[in-house]
Amino acid sequence: MPPLQTRDAVLRLRNLLNGPTPQLIRIGVRNKGCAGLSYHLDYVEKPGKFDEVVSQDGIQVLIDSKALFSIIGSEMDWKEDSLSSKFVFKNPNIKDACGCGESFNVVS
Repeated sequence: MPPLQTRDAVLRLRNLLNGPTPQLIRIGVRNKGCAGLSYHLDYVEKPGKFDEVVSQDGIQVLIDSKALFSIIGSEMDWKEDSLSSKFVFKNPNIKDACGCGESFNVVS
């Protein structure tokens, strides 16, 4: 099952899509960090040829086909505090993560 979004994530994505330059978000992973993988989000105007399109509550999120195995079953959320605002993921596939939480490794 592709990632599901929390209510806060859906609201943030809706704001992005209804802004002056509507954009979709493509979720991918890259080789990065001490644990091996890191989430990567791109703003795009349309889906790529092999992107998986996930729809929830009228909002679409694109999943890079190369990232699907690494994030399947994950939940996407939007978090804000006094220092930052960002999308975060609860990923049941994570086997190991670095101390700062910026990179991870998945069960193979």
